[in-house]
Amino acid sequence: MVGSGGREHALAHTLSLHADVVVTPGSPGIKGSTGVAATEIEADLYVIGPEVPLVDGLADDLRSRGRHVFGPGADGAMLEGSKIWMKELVDAAGVPTARYGSFRADEIDQALEFLSTLVPPYVVKTDGLAAGKGVFVTDTYAEAVDDIQNKLSGNSFGEAGRQIVIEEGLRGPELSLFALCDGQKAVLIPTAAQDHKRLLNDDYGPNTGGMGCYSPLPELSSQDLERLMDVAVHPTVNELKNRGIDYRGVLFAGFMLTEEGPKLLEYNIRFGDPEAQVILPRLEGDIA
Repeated sequence: MVGSGGREHALAHTLSLHADVVVTPGSPGIKGSTGVAATEIEADLYVIGPEVPLVDGLADDLRSRGRHVFGPGADGAMLEGSKIWMKELVDAAGVPTARYGSFRADEIDQALEFLSTLVPPYVVKTDGLAAGKGVFVTDTYAEAVDDIQNKLSGNSFGEAGRQIVIEEGLRGPELSLFALCDGQKAVLIPTAAQDHKRLLNDDYGPNTGGMGCYSPLPELSSQDLERLMDVAVHPTVNELKNRGIDYRGVLFAGFMLTEEGPKLLEYNIRFGDPEAQVILPRLEGDIA
């Protein structure tokens, strides 16, 4: 197991019920932690928890050494590594998502012109990784303008923010859905979760990496979850295959359940944190 956070702790605990688990770099609170690099450990299976090593190509490195890896290569990891790339792919796959525009650091005027065509809430996202904190949502036009300027100038998130996505704001409850992929198909983990990202009560304050989470969502049936797979996940996996991308690992789909129907918010290429802590302990059987 590669990682050191709460997600990896939950994964390590669940896997350790049926297998011997070593965690790198781990932490003092995770049993089996070691400072030895993943490439120097002999194991039957390597599970990569966080997004950064996946985007950086650790799964490719391990596979080139003949190792079995749970986690996508750098090509598939672009689903999370670049929000612009992800939006273009799901558009090609026919997945319903928010209307958007993408802009580079030298396109501030064009970005503000596009923003003026939208109505609140305004949504501004960094293109690159930002530890779950790169999404800014506001009902105030001036705040959206400031965020666009700060991101594109590099002041907010460095290079990760010098390309952005501006989206129409969607309203409705959110949910997190998880599927396991083997490069050919996706299989639903038969539950869902809802996390709360805002810092303060009543959905106020800035987005965080996650303030808490619960699972299951009692208002959603297994049929509802399978429909979401048909709406987004299966078409996405097919589009990845069409592009020659062998996606293996977990695919985490974030949805907004709008009045017009479900719309995809984003994909992540790993289990959510904190979602893993409320989903993995509920799974029955040997997942190793």
